[in-house]
Amino acid sequence: MSRINNKMMSVWMGWGTKILPFANVATETLPLSRLLRLSLIQVSVGMSLVLLVGTLNRVMIVELNVPASLVGIMLSLPLLFAPFRAVIGHRSDTHKSALGWRRVPYIFQGTMIQFGGLAIMPFALLVLSGALNAADAPVWIGRTAAALAFLLVGAGIHITQTVGLALATDLIEEKDQPNVVGLMYVMLLIGSIISALAFGALLADFSPGRLIQVIQGSAVVTILLNLIAVWKQEARRPAHLRTEPEPEHDTFRQSFDKYIGQAHALRRLIAVGLGTLAFSMEDILLEPYGGQVLNMTVGATTELTATFAGGGLVGFSIASSILSRGGDPFRMASAGALIGLPAFLMVIMAAPQQSIPMFTIGVLIIGLGGGLFSHGTLTATMNFAPRDQVGLALGSWGAVQATAAGIGAALGGVMRDVFSSQPMGLWSAKASGYVLVYMLEVVLLLVTLIAMFPLLRARPRVAVAE
Repeated sequence: MSRINNKMMSVWMGWGTKILPFANVATETLPLSRLLRLSLIQVSVGMSLVLLVGTLNRVMIVELNVPASLVGIMLSLPLLFAPFRAVIGHRSDTHKSALGWRRVPYIFQGTMIQFGGLAIMPFALLVLSGALNAADAPVWIGRTAAALAFLLVGAGIHITQTVGLALATDLIEEKDQPNVVGLMYVMLLIGSIISALAFGALLADFSPGRLIQVIQGSAVVTILLNLIAVWKQEARRPAHLRTEPEPEHDTFRQSFDKYIGQAHALRRLIAVGLGTLAFSMEDILLEPYGGQVLNMTVGATTELTATFAGGGLVGFSIASSILSRGGDPFRMASAGALIGLPAFLMVIMAAPQQSIPMFTIGVLIIGLGGGLFSHGTLTATMNFAPRDQVGLALGSWGAVQATAAGIGAALGGVMRDVFSSQPMGLWSAKASGYVLVYMLEVVLLLVTLIAMFPLLRARPRVAVAE
């Protein structure tokens, strides 16, 4: 048996660097197995994102009859914490712990916050929808509990993801930092695909009891994955050095001013925000669109999340191959925005055609375009990050991306409710609200391309921080 296990591990390690994008960053001191273990943080994040954006929005809107505008607002609540990602990144860059760690304490805190949100979430949702026998409970109790659950899960995701990525960059040589961050995001997509398929199978026969089991089971899995991920990853500072005074660091405001003062730094963040908004307004609408307009089942629509993530994985793989040979990350991001245009048009036309295959292919291509765009902007962010501001750079990118995604989710849900009252040309009243959202996303992609055009012409390198 030991011989078989060794053989399997040899095959995996031999092919892993060929199959997994960015896996060639592994070294003798930092083997691929350790990188993959650290990436379990991203797997847990992907699981929570699929649960929130993929599964629960469909269940809340279709099975629990919660208004889409309320669902959009709930799913946008995590954006309240998103701007603090830059602060968290900066704090983890300079944190002094009695235990000798910088990053690990923040990862533990984020994990426990995320666990708490998932633990109370199923009961909060059932009270919110009236599915539980809580007729005497005021309406505000269900809404407040649900809002708290979403806020806690979102805050936990933001903390663990930001600091986990910063820890990953600490463990690798500077020239390979963008690649290892890319590997983390590929594992997020893989986690999203696996989770979407699992949730689809578990909720095929939907019931409130099954919903409770799935969400609270996810809470337990989150803790286990994150504990395994960080075990012996960050070296502790020697005990005799922990009491020594720390060198003075710039305040967050000083560090951020230096970062944003780089050439085109603000334009890069604006482009990230516009593109993310364009690729995220449909996040809470694709599954309800499939269920209400195309009459797809819960299992079938949940599998759409796997399709979407699969497209993103293909996009990351293509971008990895091109960028590793010196490709331009801004051109890669622009290509992603261009690919998104026909993808949204396919989704729009799937309704009058009642074509599930057209809809599914459109979702796949949206994921592909989003993967190219995210990879391009992420790589550009890392390429331009000063050496002593890795956490801040990742936090700023993540803050803008998460905020835009949250605004997109809320705006998409509200628009769907407001504009679904009457037919619109080829589209029925049931589809009209969805279609207007998708049309707006097409316009936003065009605006993103315009905003990114100067970045294609002038891309000065960042000077090494003194």
